[in-house]
Amino acid sequence: MNRCQFVQDHQRRFGVKRLCDILGLSRSSFYYWRRTAAARAARQVAEAELAARIRTVHQESDGTYGAPRITAELRDQGERINRKRVARVMRTIGLGGVRLRRRHRTTELFPTCRVRTAVGLTDR
Repeated sequence: MNRCQFVQDHQRRFGVKRLCDILGLSRSSFYYWRRTAAARAARQVAEAELAARIRTVHQESDGTYGAPRITAELRDQGERINRKRVARVMRTIGLGGVRLRRRHRTTELFPTCRVRTAVGLTDR
């Protein structure tokens, strides 16, 4: 529960001004939070619908697609969407793509290479 929700729940008994002073919340912030409640609810519904579409595309790709490819698929379907939003929604619902990267070895593992290097240094 956030502070604004607490103020809204207890405003009839204690008053908005007193609760905001005690909680260190400006009254304008509380009234802004209350005014934008409908927009927040609509955004949560849109995020849930987007999460369902992302989950569908992810399952169709057998769990291999990440945010860039899922974004491309959604754009092909006519959706106007940003890759960063897709990535954020994927993180919140616990999805991720498969990373296929080669490991780069930073040292040589063959003992003959070390011997040659040591011999080369001592012959100088």
